[in-house]
Amino acid sequence: MKKFVVLGLAAFAASWTAWGQDGSTKPQPAPEKAKPVIEIAVLLDTSGSMQGLIDQARARLWAIVNSLATTKKDGVAPDLRVALYEYGKSSLPKDTNWIRQIAPLTDDLDLISKELFALATNGGEEYCGAVIKRAAEELKWSSGDNFRAIFIAGNEPFTQGPVDYREACKLAISKGIIVNTIHCGAQQQADAGKWTEGARLADGQSMNIDQNQASLGIVAPQDAKLAELNGRINSTYVPFGAEGKERAKLQEELDKKAEAAQPSAGSAQRAQAKAGGFYRASTWDLVDAIKDGKVDLATLKDEDLPEEMRKMTPEERKDYIAKKSEERAKMQEEIKKLSEEREKYVAEERKKTAEAGAKSFDEAVQEMLKGQLEKKGYK
Repeated sequence: MKKFVVLGLAAFAASWTAWGQDGSTKPQPAPEKAKPVIEIAVLLDTSGSMQGLIDQARARLWAIVNSLATTKKDGVAPDLRVALYEYGKSSLPKDTNWIRQIAPLTDDLDLISKELFALATNGGEEYCGAVIKRAAEELKWSSGDNFRAIFIAGNEPFTQGPVDYREACKLAISKGIIVNTIHCGAQQQADAGKWTEGARLADGQSMNIDQNQASLGIVAPQDAKLAELNGRINSTYVPFGAEGKERAKLQEELDKKAEAAQPSAGSAQRAQAKAGGFYRASTWDLVDAIKDGKVDLATLKDEDLPEEMRKMTPEERKDYIAKKSEERAKMQEEIKKLSEEREKYVAEERKKTAEAGAKSFDEAVQEMLKGQLEKKGYK
């Protein structure tokens, strides 16, 4: 009897909270979906023969990022985090197996771009097993049902070095990390050097590329307008704090480097990235920082604000940031529309000039990502 009374009271309490004062039911808010995460570690061979590979990675980073821009899982747009390693360069310490972590998993893609442009090559020993093991163990990978993958590119046998590539690849997949291999050379060499086998052991794919293929991109009618918008949208970023000015300066420097690495297409791809959800500047830009809830404008010290905001009243500061945010949103919409038109144009031009042969670095990464993300439920 006591049990019945308790259950009855519990049911009554539940029904009471579900009903409003007017007797109508109150719909309970749906639980918020956990945001999916795409995590990618890029391991680049920076030995003497790999300058072409580095040039491709520099020139086409934003093409890879933009190819993921509309990706969603269960209707939710993911976060993107990228890590960067180099291996196989004799100027790196021997006791690290000639390996260096350049950047941990980060959503700061300008940082990744900056580091790619800073890379240099020279001769050395290329230990694939060692760098895969280090990335799998050292990086702070997310848990749960997120997408985690290593992309390793190089040309020497996968079997070199003190760490058995088979054990390294098995370790990675035991942590839910796919290993994709990108061999700079012919398929026969990839098979003989165990690049194909390494990918198979970690549920990944293996592709061959021509690392010396020039990544010039296709010039499209939308490029001039996109280049203009790429420059104009920078004026909507409001640098703050200790690193604000330096990061705003870096943003402009990377714009110029992207254009130089891939004339016309480079600026277009940078503009497209700034209009997408993966380009984050909340550590130094007030518009993003306030939008992401990382900064309270009312508590910022005057010295942390840009000069033009220091003499403003609190209300004027709020209006200033709101205006910059509105300007950016309008430009982003224009960039997205032009980018869609550009993608259609580029796709048609590629059909006309399609030739059999080895892919470039970015083409290999995009193709592998597309299939593997679809298997994980991404669209």
